[in-house]
Amino acid sequence: MYLEEMLIRKLGEIKDSSLFRQLHTLSEAQDKNTVINGKKVLLFSSNNYLGLVRNDQIKEKAVAAVNKYGVGSGGSRLTTGNYDLHMELERTISEFKKSDAAVVFNCGYMANVGTISALCRDDETVIFSDELNHASIIDGCRLSRAKTVVYAHNDIDDLKKKVEDIRPKNGFVITDSVFSMDGDIADLPNIIQLSGEKNLAVMTDDAHATGVLGKTGRGSAEHFGLSVSDIDVTMGTLSKAISSEGGFICGSRNLCDYLKNTARSFIFSTSLSPPVIASAAAALEYIDRHPERVTQLQDNIAYLGNALSRIGIEAKNETAIVPIMIGNEKKAADISLKLFDMGVFVPCIRYPTVKKGEARLRVTLMATHTHGDIDYLTECLGRI
Repeated sequence: MYLEEMLIRKLGEIKDSSLFRQLHTLSEAQDKNTVINGKKVLLFSSNNYLGLVRNDQIKEKAVAAVNKYGVGSGGSRLTTGNYDLHMELERTISEFKKSDAAVVFNCGYMANVGTISALCRDDETVIFSDELNHASIIDGCRLSRAKTVVYAHNDIDDLKKKVEDIRPKNGFVITDSVFSMDGDIADLPNIIQLSGEKNLAVMTDDAHATGVLGKTGRGSAEHFGLSVSDIDVTMGTLSKAISSEGGFICGSRNLCDYLKNTARSFIFSTSLSPPVIASAAAALEYIDRHPERVTQLQDNIAYLGNALSRIGIEAKNETAIVPIMIGNEKKAADISLKLFDMGVFVPCIRYPTVKKGEARLRVTLMATHTHGDIDYLTECLGRI
């Protein structure tokens, strides 16, 4: 009785604040045109940045893996769940990212939580974390035994001051490379320079950069002309531009061996299934052979920024994430619903994903969007 009364009260508070969210159901593949809640829509919300979810070559590799290995992996990586496919995928990731080694986790969330809590295991370690880091980084910091110091978003001066004030014995700077709700890019060159001067390790979350940034889509290091060795720990996902499922960590061989022996989210999870692993490896190989996909996405990003400017919305980014700031939660939700009625799906992002009063439409682009698709989106926004 108590639980139901509490749930009714809390749900009422969420609804009164225009923060109640419901699941939207897709009944077709997550391509630029799909069906959501029974309605055909133009999709501007997917992390399928390179549009590879329906790629025939990738699907064939997944089907072949099912036929050879079955549908499930049957155990954790350290018992019976480590297939030759997992080892091949880790080699493919490390080659793509130009790192010494890689280790695959079941999702990006588990990669961040498991890695941060495994590396930051004592109270003499200090984590310096950007205030807009992803929830998985925040939760990894909470689960670690380190002290966490939050610095102002992408503010090198604030980071430097806090590092110099604390002077940690052991320290990490952890940041998204592309921030998931704002779509802006971390100032990695200056973060790396400062960290080198202060003897701090650097960890970046490249989830929204892999397949998006850099001439060939290799992520933030390529975007800035850095060597991947300049970054001690690089995290990424297989579920966005790579169009499959899972997360990964790139770094030294010692780092990856250490995580396989200490990261709880790696040790105590049944491994990813064979078709998932096979499709991820096939997608990475496809991106490596077809850099024009990355070029097309980057062209769409520039085109959208210019199209929005023409209707008076300044929302340019260098990434596939383009937030249109609204502010009021109810207004943002209403605009999202009006767009849906016009056949365009753009989600409304509200608290607690972002701060109260900072509600927004979060537009995401795919390489497969045409300029005509983008023109229709901006036409609908202009009419609303």
